Amino acid sequence: MSLEVVILAAGQGTRMRSTLPKVLHPIAGKPMAGHVIDTVRSLNTSAIYLVIGHGANQVRSTLTGDDLAFVEQLEQLGTGHAVAQALPKLSENSQVLILYGDVPLIKAATLKKLLTHATATSMGLLTVNLDNPTGYGRIIRDAQEQVTAIVEQKDANPEQLAITEINTGILAVTSQQLHRWLPQLSNANSQGEYYLTDIIAMAYQEGTLIETVQPASSAEVEGVNNRLQLAELERVYQLEQAIALMTAGVTLADPARIDVRGELNAARDVFIDVGCVFEGQVELADGVEIGPYCVIKNAHLGAGVKLAAFTHLDDVVLAGNNHVGPFARLRPGTHLETNAKIGNFVETKKVRVGQGAKINHLSYIGDAEVGANANIGAGTITCNYDGVNKHVTKIGAGAFIGSNSSLVAPIEIGAGATVGAGSIITRKVDDHALAVTRAKQLQKANWPKPSKKQEN
Repeated sequence: MSLEVVILAAGQGTRMRSTLPKVLHPIAGKPMAGHVIDTVRSLNTSAIYLVIGHGANQVRSTLTGDDLAFVEQLEQLGTGHAVAQALPKLSENSQVLILYGDVPLIKAATLKKLLTHATATSMGLLTVNLDNPTGYGRIIRDAQEQVTAIVEQKDANPEQLAITEINTGILAVTSQQLHRWLPQLSNANSQGEYYLTDIIAMAYQEGTLIETVQPASSAEVEGVNNRLQLAELERVYQLEQAIALMTAGVTLADPARIDVRGELNAARDVFIDVGCVFEGQVELADGVEIGPYCVIKNAHLGAGVKLAAFTHLDDVVLAGNNHVGPFARLRPGTHLETNAKIGNFVETKKVRVGQGAKINHLSYIGDAEVGANANIGAGTITCNYDGVNKHVTKIGAGAFIGSNSSLVAPIEIGAGATVGAGSIITRKVDDHALAVTRAKQLQKANWPKPSKKQEN
């Protein structure tokens, strides 16, 4: 049978106290529902249906994909009613996995186990045992330990409330079973809602075997209803990333103080200090060392790269053995060849820095090509923007740019050329030439300093 997935994501999430739909609140920089969608995409699904309601337009515009279809639940009348909205779209003979957009950490391995029980004569139910099951529906079993029903917290008697095995709401069934059971649901309960869990009793009564599966960790099935729970699951997710990195040979100064908001691939003998954030696609080659509180987004760091504290990288390539920072900002399009160095309070954008070149202090270099072994002094800027267009600065191999110089693009500084400190360069400088544009220094002896006038 093919696999179809129904993800319930229509709730408002009033306890989040936010205008953002609950399922769009992020874990590791990605909407909660996005985590669920990415997980089920690894299961070779034929269709993914997202049941939406509150903030439907915002959910549609945020969560996209050719394999994703939206089903709107105009009235939120319970989980059974939500699944019923997708019922007409389900094929006649498929497995159906029912998930929740606010349960972001569910694992594919757990769902694969669950799906083995979605057959014509059985169904899969994901349960978990909790020390404190308050608030959850309880799993009711008969004398033979067969599941017979699920009783919601508000409908349970004292004996049932003592049960610690709870319902996660995650089910694996066939589309034929759903077509039989969903039309029979009733809202005759304390909430006045159509409970999806009522299909368990229907399955038992008709002789369908209800097979239970438990996740490796209860965190897989924890939902988010408020900001506290969102923060707790964020740390669970981040600890999982930290463990995976350390298992692969990365040294973390503190596994509790790292944030991976994308995909981080690290080779051998990498060291990451505290407070670092990784976004998008990041690759760290052998021996990379990252100082505290760096932010790295969509970057490749070659072998032996060292980043000092508070360095920000965004869409850059560092070829290897580069030293960058502290307090450096490398913006999109920056490419450092091997052994190039960027120092403190330097900003670069769309620049290629040649092998062994240095930009050590307090400079802005944008839309530029810097040759091998060039040295750019403190306070140098490339004046690359004329108010409308960007222009390129070319600095030749071995050139020396004195401190506090302005290079007005488009401009070319020749190989081995020298620009004197404090110069404003507007014309080409030839190879091995010296260019200086300082005003003449004047000096007057015995200059009387101005003094304040005496007030009456």
